[in-house]
Amino acid sequence: MTGRIHSFQSLGTVDGPGVRFVAFVQGCPLRCGCCHNPDTWEMSGGTEYAADEVVRRALRCRAYFGREGGITLSGGEPLLQPAFAAEIFRLCHQENIPTCLDTSGCVPPESCAALLDHTDRVLLDVKYTNGADYEQHVGCRMDQPLRFLTELNRRGIPTTLRQVIIPTLTDTEENILALRQIAEAHACVDRVELLPFRKICQTKYDQMNIPFPFAHLSQPDAALMERLRRLLGRYAG
Repeated sequence: MTGRIHSFQSLGTVDGPGVRFVAFVQGCPLRCGCCHNPDTWEMSGGTEYAADEVVRRALRCRAYFGREGGITLSGGEPLLQPAFAAEIFRLCHQENIPTCLDTSGCVPPESCAALLDHTDRVLLDVKYTNGADYEQHVGCRMDQPLRFLTELNRRGIPTTLRQVIIPTLTDTEENILALRQIAEAHACVDRVELLPFRKICQTKYDQMNIPFPFAHLSQPDAALMERLRRLLGRYAG
């Protein structure tokens, strides 16, 4: 079983619990205005790897995982290569390595059932809390990630919701309370992470000669981030 990988990170600390080996899978169907990795969009990019080779790389980092760490598949969008991702996670479970899936949830859950069978935790991006912003700034309908979340809830897979705080778009109290309501409606959600919008990706867009859609927006300050996190109550992460 082979698939396409954009890059690896040996000791990631922001892609799931503990210290993790992170594989960034190539390919994404979305075009988010705040995307930091436009170089992962095209399926033809990256490098082809066998699933067992990815797991061997993860095993080299095993000594650093501790009790909470493991492997995370991020992207790009891992759900575009579900059989490849499922094989990686299956082999990880054979080695007792905890698995984490970082996804937008934009793919029908029935197409990745085997992957979810071997997934211990999901980091699910809920990019906005209204359909209009999803269609304008992401390129999919909001009901797609919510449908995916419904399946995670049915399976009882521990889930962290994530959202980028983008000034003028997601930095309102109304938005954060709506996000908390989504969490409260799904028992599988035990944490919500708010991530500050950053523009360090501008150089990638410049190198690829494509416009960065949110280049004109400001970055949120620490005081705003803290105020919004307090609105999440017990879910704040």
